[in-house]
Amino acid sequence: MLKEILSISGKPGLYKLVSKGKNMLIVESLTDGKRIPTFSKDKVISLGDIAMFTQTTEVPLGQVLENLKIKENGLICPIDSKADNDTLRKYMTEILPDYDQERVYPSDIRKLIVWYNVLINNNLTDFVEVEKAEAEAEEKAEEKVEA
Repeated sequence: MLKEILSISGKPGLYKLVSKGKNMLIVESLTDGKRIPTFSKDKVISLGDIAMFTQTTEVPLGQVLENLKIKENGLICPIDSKADNDTLRKYMTEILPDYDQERVYPSDIRKLIVWYNVLINNNLTDFVEVEKAEAEAEEKAEEKVEA
């Protein structure tokens, strides 16, 4: 699911991929539902390609969003994205305890909270869908072996 959700540099909010053209993408804003074209000159990144730094490795954004969803019981994040840096860092420690405080900036945490709230408001809550599909495939393979 996160592969189809895009962030476009210079444009606020998140966008859902609607269609691909020859030299452009048609995207729909998750905020107001308007469709716009994006061109090759625009810096577009899929949320599925983003990861957050920890002390040992990088954690996919989907897992970080899933941790946030578990902490908030699937509800909107109560922390204001404009909160002071210490509040944001403390909150991030609750979500991802070993995140790298030197490489994950408060602006990144703000963006994470805003993106999470946009996704929750649009009922897009399957943040680790790929892992679920892999688990189901393993279960089917085990069933075949047992049969």
